Amino acid sequence: MNNLIATTYGKTFLMLCSLLGFFQNKLQGQDSLLYANESHFKNIRQLTFGGDNAEAYWSYDGKSLVFQRTSLKDGIPCDQIFVGRVPDKANDPFELKLISTGKGRTTCAFFTKDNQHIIYASTHLASSECPPAPDRAKHGNKYIWPLYRGFDIFLSDLNGNIIKQLTNSAYYDAEATLSPDGNKMIYTSTKDGDIELYIMDLKTEKEVRITYELGYDGGAWFSPDGKKIIWRASRPKTEAAITEYKELLAQDLVAPTNMEVWVANADGTEAKQVTSFGQANWAPTFMPDSKRIIFASNHEYKRGFPFNLYTMNGDGSNLQKVSRDKGFDAFPMFSPDGKRLVFSSNRNNGGTRDTNVFVADWVE
Repeated sequence: MNNLIATTYGKTFLMLCSLLGFFQNKLQGQDSLLYANESHFKNIRQLTFGGDNAEAYWSYDGKSLVFQRTSLKDGIPCDQIFVGRVPDKANDPFELKLISTGKGRTTCAFFTKDNQHIIYASTHLASSECPPAPDRAKHGNKYIWPLYRGFDIFLSDLNGNIIKQLTNSAYYDAEATLSPDGNKMIYTSTKDGDIELYIMDLKTEKEVRITYELGYDGGAWFSPDGKKIIWRASRPKTEAAITEYKELLAQDLVAPTNMEVWVANADGTEAKQVTSFGQANWAPTFMPDSKRIIFASNHEYKRGFPFNLYTMNGDGSNLQKVSRDKGFDAFPMFSPDGKRLVFSSNRNNGGTRDTNVFVADWVE
């Protein structure tokens, strides 16, 4: 009974937060969400208010979003997976529903083709508690990501029932997305001793490893036409860089501060590096035409911040700056019809560190 009360209270609280955020947004005016020269954005709307909300991705029918959320004030100490239907009308709230177990830590959720299930990575089988954050002080306060070995990838329905466990290694398995036909899953794993990409056929569960170079390979996506894949990768070259990379990896850590965008055929062949901007170029996805690319980068700023969104041709030419936030804009994904863009941003957060989900009509 206590769990039922807590669940009901949590749902009511999230709905009230969404409604409050909506009216705050109306009072401030939509222009407060839009910076000068963000000419590709129209009718921008903030969907979440408070906490750390990221990696929001569309359902195949373009009606809903799935994303990860941390919010200490709401009793969510580390990322859990939520789903929400994108409002059809301006006055409708964005109502959230918890899908993951509420245990452990989760990441990188994605809808399945039937729009009735999601895949996501979770550590809940390893422990019901949030895994400890890395002690960056031990690594010169370098920005590092943990590669928790408890992460495995699960298939769940929209009521939170886990239907199937898709990976079962003693290593980091996460960062999964699906092909346009919904039949193949591309994900990242450390099970072969490096941070590599794998493609799994969801029907047969047979898989193939598609990257083999030393370095981090992750955050991969299929193009909308299913012919290409795109991902972020590091390629340490100097002796010092290789040593540091291997030392961190031995501790299940990676420093994602030097990454470039890579593309390949859908089977991993003919892989090539697209960007050479330096610093962190990541969260890349193909645009609706399956030719151009949108991604996040801090390459303009020596201090490593802010991150903005950029577009470019498939060969890296014609770089165009899209967003102008002075904090963080990342995780862009176009709706299946190509008309709207969802992304995560620090904008309009009242000077806090909150990251929220935004959706905007796309203007060419």
